[in-house]
Amino acid sequence: MSGIWNIPKPLNEPVLSYAPGTPERAALKSGLAAVGSQQVEIPAVVGGREVRTGVTQNVVSPHCHQRVLARVHQADRKTIDAAVKAAAEAQRDWGNWRFEDRAAVFLRAAELLAGTHRQLLNAATMLGQSKTAYQAEIDSACELIDFLRFNVHFAERIYHEQPDSSPGVWNRMDHRPLEGFVYAITPFNFTAIGGNLPAAPALMGNAVVWKPAASASLSNWHFFKLLEEAGLPPGVINFLPGNAVEVSQALLSHRQLAGIHFTGSTPVFQSLWRSVATNLEGYAGYPRVVGETGGKDFILAHPSADVDALAVAMVRGAYEYQGQKCSAASRAYIPDTIWPAVRDRAVGMIEDIRMGDVADFRNFMGAVIDRRSFTKLKDHLDAAKRDKGVTILAGGGADDSVGFFVQPTLLQVEDPAYRLMCEEIFGPVLTTHVYPAARWRETLKLVDETSPYALTGAVFARDRQALAEADRSLRQAAGNYYINDKPTGAVVGQQPFGGARASGTNDKAGSILNLLRWVSPRSIKETLSPPRDYRYPFMLEE
Repeated sequence: MSGIWNIPKPLNEPVLSYAPGTPERAALKSGLAAVGSQQVEIPAVVGGREVRTGVTQNVVSPHCHQRVLARVHQADRKTIDAAVKAAAEAQRDWGNWRFEDRAAVFLRAAELLAGTHRQLLNAATMLGQSKTAYQAEIDSACELIDFLRFNVHFAERIYHEQPDSSPGVWNRMDHRPLEGFVYAITPFNFTAIGGNLPAAPALMGNAVVWKPAASASLSNWHFFKLLEEAGLPPGVINFLPGNAVEVSQALLSHRQLAGIHFTGSTPVFQSLWRSVATNLEGYAGYPRVVGETGGKDFILAHPSADVDALAVAMVRGAYEYQGQKCSAASRAYIPDTIWPAVRDRAVGMIEDIRMGDVADFRNFMGAVIDRRSFTKLKDHLDAAKRDKGVTILAGGGADDSVGFFVQPTLLQVEDPAYRLMCEEIFGPVLTTHVYPAARWRETLKLVDETSPYALTGAVFARDRQALAEADRSLRQAAGNYYINDKPTGAVVGQQPFGGARASGTNDKAGSILNLLRWVSPRSIKETLSPPRDYRYPFMLEE
């Protein structure tokens, strides 16, 4: 069969509303009942073979921590080594598949997720990671579907990138997979990221060892099974839950490590990079290191800002999914001229927020992911209560009797260098500093220099000159920059996501830039009529 095939043009998956009376609402409630009524046994999967080590870890609902949803087998050293071997064996075949055949696997996966698997994955994300119906829909359905479809489109563009040829020569570019395996380390907070980090390198012909976050193992497991159903061959992606330190120690020292695809905390990413540097002489090549890490994401308001739009952005940006987005609004700078109005509107909305079991669709928030996160946040709030320079305007409470619940909290601080204006804490806490309206330019500098991160940020103003000033001053302060909108909600193909400074390598998931990291180009020159005489024309006599 011959032909140059056109890949279906990707379109962003429509977000379903789940409003009362809609079929998707009824289907999701059925999915929640089904997922919540059983305990799943999750094995490691190596080369298509399920491995049950007998050492297990529970997955619980953060909003009801007595409910065990799954028991996850932890990979031992034998299983880890087998995963690397399986990846190497699988890539010998997979890396030579036609692109169209690899693409078909992921396009089919997108269709399965858009249809029969949608509410299963949404329900697993809601119960296992405490996301509301809407937050699950935009993550484990829409964004993950978009990654699968748009990545195929971006890959096609890469393969079409070919050099020019001169007369008598045919130049070609072979976009090879990397030589070795890719280690994908995925976070708890986005099922879509959990799926994309192993899937993107695999699409480009690589084989992957996937270490899912323990607390997201349920949704990640269901997506892995979906990939199998879509036709992904055994060993292309090896599913390896286990102790993060043990898995990383084994994989980072392996000669065939070709790349790391990571989303998580800045300290962990720095430790991974440090390990790669330490082991550099032992690798077959230089591993690609791609990471999206932390953020201390800002909202900056100019005196001309729309007060109502600003207040809504603060509440949605800071408290959706309990502030557990790397893009979540965490610090805000509001001029004194509009602060009373903004404060009153924001506090009114915060006091109206319902928090609880995400299966109750009236709730805007669920629980934070686990006890470690809960304890860290509670300690920060307790310290803020003791600090005379901090005013708690709303929230401030925490209760772990049933689930790991932390109230949406709005703080006002006198010191713009207060630790909660600088440090990432990953929870539903927005810290605000009120600045004199006349010190707009000084505040721009303050926003840029306060935090080591540069992931997302938002500026609110109706004054166009102010927006132009902010754009210039904050050009390096955020990899995803929003004007008159909250700093969350990047859409695949529309706002490629990633930041620099301490926020990562800025390789922009959801764009062609990320996929370029998973190929190793080979230039091929074919001379159609090679020379038969070593001498050049200039050497001839007059």
